[in-house]
Amino acid sequence: MRHLRVALGQLNTTIGDFDGNHSLILEAAREAMESQVDLVVYPELALIGYPPEDLLLRTAFLEEAQLRLLQLAKESSGLPPLVVGCLDHDEHLYNAAAVLHDGHVVGVYRKQRLPNYGVFDEERYFHSGNDLSLFEIGGVVVGLTVCEDLWLPGGPGREQALAGAQVILNLNASPFHVNKSGDREQMISTRAVHDAVSVVYVNQVGGQDELLFDGNSFVVDTAGLTIARGASMTPDLLVADISVEETVQRQMQESKQHDGNRIAPILVTPSFEGTRELRTQSKLIPRPIEAEVYDGLVLGTSDYLRKNGFKDAFVALSGGIDSAIVCAIAVDALGPEHVVGVSMPSRYSSEGSIADATDLAKRLGIHLISLPIESVHDTALEALSYEFDGHESGTAEENLQARIRGMLVMALSNKREGSLVLTTGNKSEYACGYATLYGDMVGGFAVIKDVPKTMVWKLARYRNTVSEVIPTSSIEKPPSAELRPDQFDTDSLPVYEILDPIVEAYVEDDLSLESIVARGFDEVTVRQVIDLVNQNEYKRRQSPPGIKISPRAFGRDRRLPLATKYRGY
Repeated sequence: MRHLRVALGQLNTTIGDFDGNHSLILEAAREAMESQVDLVVYPELALIGYPPEDLLLRTAFLEEAQLRLLQLAKESSGLPPLVVGCLDHDEHLYNAAAVLHDGHVVGVYRKQRLPNYGVFDEERYFHSGNDLSLFEIGGVVVGLTVCEDLWLPGGPGREQALAGAQVILNLNASPFHVNKSGDREQMISTRAVHDAVSVVYVNQVGGQDELLFDGNSFVVDTAGLTIARGASMTPDLLVADISVEETVQRQMQESKQHDGNRIAPILVTPSFEGTRELRTQSKLIPRPIEAEVYDGLVLGTSDYLRKNGFKDAFVALSGGIDSAIVCAIAVDALGPEHVVGVSMPSRYSSEGSIADATDLAKRLGIHLISLPIESVHDTALEALSYEFDGHESGTAEENLQARIRGMLVMALSNKREGSLVLTTGNKSEYACGYATLYGDMVGGFAVIKDVPKTMVWKLARYRNTVSEVIPTSSIEKPPSAELRPDQFDTDSLPVYEILDPIVEAYVEDDLSLESIVARGFDEVTVRQVIDLVNQNEYKRRQSPPGIKISPRAFGRDRRLPLATKYRGY
């Protein structure tokens, strides 16, 4: 039986790290060669990293990318054929996939469908290709596509199938959000069945600024069944055998397959020749969503610090659930020796919260610094007493405490070279402005910026199933900023079980007040939340970058004017 043995090189690349990316590609190819593969496929723009953004406007960057592709081709001699995401250009620039074999670039495919929505703006940089190059590898006709080319019906994948392709390779840099991996498999399965081809879907893995790439590469056959699935949130080399006889039979039965104009494929001779036994396919079981999100936050945090040259992190510990989960993520990402907790109690901090912060640090095995802020707070109030005289005590005095804490933890970070402050605000708070600008929003990276409060609790409970590091009291006690006596979050906000679905409807789904109320929510509450979201765009614009885990995150994914009269109802 004819079959094609493919290795999917699910890599964690870094933008502009030509040496590092080059090495990762060759290392994966050498490892794949031991499995007697016919070819190795890598993610979209694997050679330069994704998304390169305005680096694509720099001539020196483009020239380096071209030289590195030729160098990679030369060094791939003796290895299986490689299909590598790269740049290509004539008078225009293209997002491309190159086939490297026997020391040469034997063919290039140029991406045709350029996404220009959400976090994508490829039309800013690239032109669309229009060629349907096919390659014959080990007697199997293979078509190349890049990411968006397969996301909608028709398009180059369909045309390649009609032109004779039996297997479609799809190179991706598809960012993660909750439940997206399942959506991808369903979509690609539909394409495979409709086009009567097998599809090899290889995805990038790793954190890049606000984006998180989850990997989850897979292979589907012509019946739409997933025959192999790679790892989530970690680099992987997935090897799969694809039966071509079944594909040929399916295509013979599809009358439409005879309507296409056949294209003569470029012949690529694999380095492996001989017989081999079919492999037992590996198909990892999808993990629970809390596990995947938690691992993604760990990966995104680790990569943000590593790729930016930081090795240590400071986390302000209040004893609450948000700082606890951020600290746990930091320890899992960096190791306990690279994380420092900072407890900064005030006159309003409860003994229980101080004890919870201490308990957390002990469980995680990190160093804890205690910096009571009472004396600094008194000094600041004294300095402001003349201007504050005659005004009722309120938000200004409360926020002063948060800003003192921000000042102190930033000072510690400045003193330790190579360190970064991780902020602890969640998406629910950022949505409603329930975070202090230049206070608890201070820091270099906002780990849970896109994580709703209700998900924070789920993540904490999940993490404790691995090892019980988060104190139960931090999970179960009512949330409070502890900036005044007997303060609770519900004094200012709806309960999170109501707030979070309203925020999701307004921010992620762009629903109107009327539509949200129709879902069963109180109109007064919905109006309050919409007003809070609208009023606090200026705060979010000044917040650190954070990891995107939702279909629509604050930041580069959701772009709204600061000065606007529109209120959303």
